[in-house]
Amino acid sequence: MPTAPALSFGPAWRNPTPAGVYDLVIIGAGPAGLTAARAAAALGARAALIERDRLGGGSLNVGSVPSKAILRTAQLYADIGAAEHYGGRSLVNVEIDFAAVMARMRRVRRRIGDSISPDRLAAAGIDVFFGQARFAGPRSIEVGEVALRFHKALIATGSRSLTPTVPGLAEAGYLTNETVFDLTERPRRLLVMGGGPLGCELAQAFCRLGSQVIIAQDDPTFLPKEERDAAQFLSEALARDGVEVRLNSSVTAVRTEGDQKIVELVSEDSHIEVAVDEILVGIGRARNVEALRLDAAGVRYDAASGVEVDDFLRTSNRRIYAAGDVCLEHQFAHTAEASARIAVLNALGLQRERLSALTVPWCTYTDPEIAHVGLYVREAWSRSIPVETYVMLMHDVDRAVTDGEDEGFVKIHMRQGTDRVLGATIVARHAGEMISEVSLAIRLGLGMRDLAKVIHAYPTQAAAVRMAAIAYTRAHPPLALRVVRRLRMIQRAIRSRWPRARGGSAIV
Repeated sequence: MPTAPALSFGPAWRNPTPAGVYDLVIIGAGPAGLTAARAAAALGARAALIERDRLGGGSLNVGSVPSKAILRTAQLYADIGAAEHYGGRSLVNVEIDFAAVMARMRRVRRRIGDSISPDRLAAAGIDVFFGQARFAGPRSIEVGEVALRFHKALIATGSRSLTPTVPGLAEAGYLTNETVFDLTERPRRLLVMGGGPLGCELAQAFCRLGSQVIIAQDDPTFLPKEERDAAQFLSEALARDGVEVRLNSSVTAVRTEGDQKIVELVSEDSHIEVAVDEILVGIGRARNVEALRLDAAGVRYDAASGVEVDDFLRTSNRRIYAAGDVCLEHQFAHTAEASARIAVLNALGLQRERLSALTVPWCTYTDPEIAHVGLYVREAWSRSIPVETYVMLMHDVDRAVTDGEDEGFVKIHMRQGTDRVLGATIVARHAGEMISEVSLAIRLGLGMRDLAKVIHAYPTQAAAVRMAAIAYTRAHPPLALRVVRRLRMIQRAIRSRWPRARGGSAIV
C-alpha cells in the first residue's frame, strides 16, 4: 500500500565538540528529554541532549500529534453523516479524500515540530548530538566515536510498539503506530489487534474514514484498566460507528492470499477466518533499554518494566536518573514531561521532589472520550479506603443536550465520611478537557464543597462536574444547615400540636 516518505532529521546537523564535563547529559529527545534539557539549560546547567532518530520522540512523530489530527478529521465526517440529527440535510455519498486527510496530518505535525530544531535547542544553550548513545561507564556516555562525561545523566529513551509472536504475521506484514501514519491510501478492510487506547482510537477513526474495521481483543472488555461502565459506553459507540467488535478473541495465525491477508480468529466458541488488507497492531509497549549498555553504568533494569527508579526517579547508579516511558507505569507525554521536571530538579540538587506526589490524569480520545484521574474504586478498596460515589449523567447537562452530545457521565469518588476527592472518571465528547478541574481539586486537596462553589459560564459541558458536587452537598449539608433544618422541623411540630387561638393568643 502506498506510503509517504519516512521522516528524517531535517537539515544536516554536525555534532558539536563535547564540553569537558556536563552537568547533565540526557539520552532521548522525546517529551521527557526535551523538557529536561530545556529545564536544565534554563537553570544555568551545562546540558547535552542525545537523540538517535527524530527530535520530538514518539509523541510528535508517531503518537499523540498525528493520531489526534486524524481523529479530528474523522470526527468531522461523522458529524457530516449525522447532519439530520442537528436539523441539517442528510448528505449522501460524501467522498472522503484519505490522501488529503493524511497530508493535513503531516502538515499539522510539521507545524508543531517546527518549534523543535537542533538550532533552537543550541541557541538555548543545549549541546545536541545525533547518534546511538551507549554508557561507557558510570560517568560517561559514548555517541559514535565521541565520549561525553557527566556529573549527572538522565535516561529518557521512551518506548516502542510491542511485536506479537503470531505465526505468519511478520511475513504478511503489519502496521504499528510507527508506520500507520505513513499511509497515503485508505485500507478498505482493516483488522486492529488490541483493545487499548491506541487500538480503540484508530479503529474508530479509520471506520469513520470509510474502512471496514474489525477490532480483536483478547480480554472480555475494552480498556481493561478503566471502569466497566466507561468501557461499555465505548463498546457501544464503536458498534454504532460500524466497527465489528470481537472480544475474547485472539489472532492465532496469518497468511497471505494474493493481495489480501487471511487472519485466523479464535474465541471460546468459534474459529473463523477473515480477509483484510491491513493489520494494525496495538497490543502494548516495550521499553527502549537494550542498546544503552546499562550494565556498564551499573543501572538495574528489566526488559518488560524498564529502568528501575525510586520515588525520586534515581536509578541504582546515584548519578543517573530516568524519566518518561522508559521507567514509568503510565506512558503518556504529559507524565513524561512532569517526571522529567522532577528528575532535573533532583539531579541538580535543587529540590527533593517525589514522583508519588504527582496527580496524573489521562484520556482515551475516542468519541466519547474516556478520562480518569486519581483512584479507581477497586484501588481504594484494595487499600481499605471506604468510598462514596456521585454520578451526573450528561443528558442532564444543558450544553450537552444542545450540542447533541448527551451520552456519558461524570463520576466522582470521595473518601466516605468526608468530601475529599479521591478520583474521577468522565465519559463525554470533551472529557479530556473536563477532567482538569477534578485534577486540580485532587492536587490542592479540595473537596466536593469547594467544587460546588466554582462558577461555570453557562452553558458548558464542564458544568457537569459542579452539578455532581452540588448533588453531594445536598445529600451532605453542613452542620449549621442541619441544625437549622432540625429547628424548623421542631417548630413545625410544635405549631401543628398547639395551634394559635383565633384571638391571637397562643395556647401554652
